[in-house]
Amino acid sequence: MMMKALGVSQFLPVGHPDCFSECYLSIPSPGRRDLQVQVRAVSMNPIDFKMRASVQGRLMTPKILGWDVAGVVTAVGEHVELFQPGDEVYYAGSISRPGCNSAYHLVDERIVGRKPQSLSFEESAALPLTTITAWESLFERLNISAAPRSNDATLLVIGGAGGVGSMAIQLAKYVGLRVIATASREVSRKWCTQLGASHCVNHYGDLKSELKRLGINAVDYILCLNDTNHYWPIMAEVIKPQGKICAVVSTKEPPNLNLLKNKSVTFAWEFMFTKAVYETDDMISQHHLLNQVAELVDQGIVRSTMTEHLGPLNAVNLAQAHERLESGKMVGKLVLSGVES
Repeated sequence: MMMKALGVSQFLPVGHPDCFSECYLSIPSPGRRDLQVQVRAVSMNPIDFKMRASVQGRLMTPKILGWDVAGVVTAVGEHVELFQPGDEVYYAGSISRPGCNSAYHLVDERIVGRKPQSLSFEESAALPLTTITAWESLFERLNISAAPRSNDATLLVIGGAGGVGSMAIQLAKYVGLRVIATASREVSRKWCTQLGASHCVNHYGDLKSELKRLGINAVDYILCLNDTNHYWPIMAEVIKPQGKICAVVSTKEPPNLNLLKNKSVTFAWEFMFTKAVYETDDMISQHHLLNQVAELVDQGIVRSTMTEHLGPLNAVNLAQAHERLESGKMVGKLVLSGVES
């Protein structure tokens, strides 16, 4: 049996008619702990265009991108325990395996969650990668308690209106943190405030002065979702003694860790594919956290961050989605429905 997929054979700009091409591949059979999923919707992330740009030369077999899925389980491996055919699921997958821009997709059950019942497949597909990144950043890397409580602690989110920022604001608000998000445009500031940010500051301005105008001299936690090198000096300035910083964007040059020494500040990286790529002992934690967030969604505590739906998954719409992402002006998440038949 064959399935349709959208692949990249060589790196081409989004305006090129062959940026993405349709191809037909064998429907993959699940391994021992795999789910075979019929893809109903996918969402775009910066990792998509970064992986597209990494393609060198011309590939004999097209590279399939895509790491945000909502769909239906159609078959399971012999050692699968968590799901069965017919279950509706959502997940981000692994960059060490083919992506989800295809009619069917394989994924290890330990990084898959139950799809929120109250959301469509499209609304659900907007969530997994950014949810995992935000959750692990806050509750594992920054070691913030995941239990709601009364709390005066302050979190600065640099890049609040993007996909990860949109989830981080909601989760931080849920556990009682005071959230300050950076956003430069009116539409971005409005979005961050709607999601629960107490204040918005302009990341193009002097962040230290912007915070002081709010009566804040220093913050307990910082989640940096943008140019880590650029914001490193100011983060070192505005973090409290013994505070914690987490970043998700690779540096182009080594950051000066000495700037954090006198304050005994903790710094951590977050890469949500770590557990899946290395098959860590705790990779099933992503299954559990996706289920927890699905419950929060169904309770009306967390909302989908889908802001644009570009139609079915085809070469034209996929190129348009990459173009929107590359603009750097996304608010929330872009979503496409399943492969056009």
